[in-house]
Amino acid sequence: MSLSFLEKLRGNKFISNISWLSGSEFVIRIFRLVTTVVLARWLSPYDYGLAAVVLTTYEFIRVFSKNGIGQKLVQAPEEELEELCTAAYWLNWVIFAAIFAIQCLAAFPIAWVYKDSQLILPICAMALVYLMIPIGSVQSDLIQRENRLEILAITNTLQICTDNVLTLIFAISHMGMWAIVLPKVLVGPIWVAINYMNHPWRPTKGFTTKSWGKIFKFGRNILGVELLKTLRNNLDYLIIGKFLGIKELGLYYFAFNAGLGISLSVIYSINAAIFPHLCAARSEVFKLKARYFSSLKTITLMIVPLVMLQSSLAHFYVPLVFGHKWIPAIPILVLICLSAIPRPFADAASELLVAVDKPELDLRWNIIFTTVFTGGLLIGVQYQAIGVAVSVLLTHLIFLPLFTVWATRYVFARLYKEEMQK
Repeated sequence: MSLSFLEKLRGNKFISNISWLSGSEFVIRIFRLVTTVVLARWLSPYDYGLAAVVLTTYEFIRVFSKNGIGQKLVQAPEEELEELCTAAYWLNWVIFAAIFAIQCLAAFPIAWVYKDSQLILPICAMALVYLMIPIGSVQSDLIQRENRLEILAITNTLQICTDNVLTLIFAISHMGMWAIVLPKVLVGPIWVAINYMNHPWRPTKGFTTKSWGKIFKFGRNILGVELLKTLRNNLDYLIIGKFLGIKELGLYYFAFNAGLGISLSVIYSINAAIFPHLCAARSEVFKLKARYFSSLKTITLMIVPLVMLQSSLAHFYVPLVFGHKWIPAIPILVLICLSAIPRPFADAASELLVAVDKPELDLRWNIIFTTVFTGGLLIGVQYQAIGVAVSVLLTHLIFLPLFTVWATRYVFARLYKEEMQK
């Protein structure tokens, strides 16, 4: 029986993909832990605050690259794939060139808002990453379509570990916030090279706008969802930086990354594996349901014990590993860490909606949740950074489970009804 179980496990592509991605994230977390320890001892809270502004700006503008092009290539029928790949290739160049220009222009008003001209050059430098992405983007999407997520895992490991090694070197060299910013630009070619070498697709036609409309129609709801997710993921940084100051933002930014970083890495692994896993069964309702609920079970077994363990040990490992100057961040760290528990379940429900061609419902939900989340943060900031952390925890614990239950019931009730009508 145990042999049969192991054979079944080896044959489960979803588990295999999560294993690859989780193994990658485990290696990455070791490197990041060492890096975080060094940064905590070599960088001041003000340096952290400046880096948070630069990276938040990058994340906000980068969201326009999450426009559904990749999901469309993963989900597309085989007979349309080549045409869509060519369209996606040229569309990516247009989009990323525009994003590069937008981020460079945005650097100046952002520096004015935060009253620090040091922000201009690193924000512009980070924009260089956008000019590398179109070279390997279609190849990356096709690798995901083929469910070869071990390539994604290897790419992430090499890229992020190199990033962390460079960050260590630059931090010890007293480069301040540049120790966090510059490596992210320097490692961009690693992602491009690995994707380019691991898929044979190359553009065979000149510039064309054919099929752009089809991509836009599919991707507009996904872009809307990603915009709202990015807003939520960075809104607390923006509010704290504006109302409480750069130093308080540095404290919160450290707590968020030290507390939620590990959990988000695992959540990322699950999300990267679950979409192609569900898409492969979207035409068979019973198989889709089995895969979906099996995924929820995997999430439960991976996330809940990890979050509870990390939260319970925070008071011991923060002063020991990062230094006593970060003790004031511990309550914030614990609260933010606990907010990770409902996140992957809601993400799985969102992927389910997209897999069955209902991304507009995911968009509507994200509009509602972002409105509630923003209101919570504006109330919480009245009680300093700890109030923001409480708001983050409560909004996630209350509203994400409600969405998960609703989306699950809606999708399968609809699919069963369609199945009965055939």
